[in-house]
Amino acid sequence: MKSNILSWLEEGNITVPALLFSYYRKLNLNETELVLLLNILTYLEKGNYFPTPEELSARMTISTADCNIILRKLLQKGFLEIIEHYSTDGILNEKYSLQPLWERLIDYFLKNQQQDQQEESKKTGENDLYTCFEKEFGRPLSPFECETLAMWMDDDHHDPVIIKAALREAVMSGKLNFRYIDRILFEWKKNGIKTIEQAKSHGRRFRQKQAQKGASRDDADQPSVPFYNWLEQ
Repeated sequence: MKSNILSWLEEGNITVPALLFSYYRKLNLNETELVLLLNILTYLEKGNYFPTPEELSARMTISTADCNIILRKLLQKGFLEIIEHYSTDGILNEKYSLQPLWERLIDYFLKNQQQDQQEESKKTGENDLYTCFEKEFGRPLSPFECETLAMWMDDDHHDPVIIKAALREAVMSGKLNFRYIDRILFEWKKNGIKTIEQAKSHGRRFRQKQAQKGASRDDADQPSVPFYNWLEQ
């Protein structure tokens, strides 16, 4: 009994990233391919750097022929590679390397993490947007108004920053209603305005045109109305 336990302990342990079990399906690996890669990892840990298909299949429920096929697929799909290395006695040999697998896993993890951060930032921006509207309107938004806000973001793809800018324009114009804000967003989208900087530029061009029109009129008695540039505030 004791000798069996000692034999079990001598088999050793391997360290497998938990992320591999979380993401192997996302990497388009199936369970058989995963177990085969883990068996290769086990052999590498024990110093057998190039286990044969016979050795690998003996640990699994697949034939040697199937093992050959899967190994070839893993190499083609870029999860496994064969590299050259020198043994301790200076002989050049081939060995399996799982570095491509780890690189793919890291790339997917970083990409997934970035997407999560972007999604969280989007949710934060959306929540802040609803708060801004309710603050300006002085009341909770109606279901229709909430649906309109969602439509501006999801269907029309307006950035929350631009929607806030349109809200501010409506406030300064004394026309605080969703129809007026929707018209502002429509005009901005028609003119390709997607950022505050573009909105500022559009405002400058608008003022220049208005100034030119005003200068061409011979109406000195008409009082001028200052244009409030809220974008510069």
